[in-house]
Amino acid sequence: MAENSDIGEADPRAGYQVTEQVGHLLRKAYQRHLAIFQENASDPDLTSVQFVTLCTLHDRGPSSQAELVKATSVDQATIRGIVERLKARGLINLSKDAADGRKVIISLLAKGEAVLRSMYPNAHIISEKTMGRLNPAERVALLFLLKKITEDEPGED
Repeated sequence: MAENSDIGEADPRAGYQVTEQVGHLLRKAYQRHLAIFQENASDPDLTSVQFVTLCTLHDRGPSSQAELVKATSVDQATIRGIVERLKARGLINLSKDAADGRKVIISLLAKGEAVLRSMYPNAHIISEKTMGRLNPAERVALLFLLKKITEDEPGED
């Protein structure tokens, strides 16, 4: 394969270091956070995405799968598997929507509430450990920037 310099063009890779790119660094930070989550979860079988789903059901109340997808930013296929696993553990209940029999409504059960109650103190520890290397100003800046990166564009749903 001929080098671009052989044909007089600049090397498109010049100055590009994948380990310095935002996607790579976000992925590394997320992997670190997931490891901290698993090490500090009060329930060793609870994943971070399952925790987010339970928190969403607690905060929003009974929700459809589509509502969970929107509220958690977890894709449809993944949320389906999460719902199945949480149901199998007896943490949530599925029922038909009274207004639309085709729609399934997901509700938090008492056992799911108990998992959340035991997990909330650990969640604070997990957040603290994830951002432990940052000073208070850096923590505020990180959260601000992450929210800014992830917010919807005007007109997006």
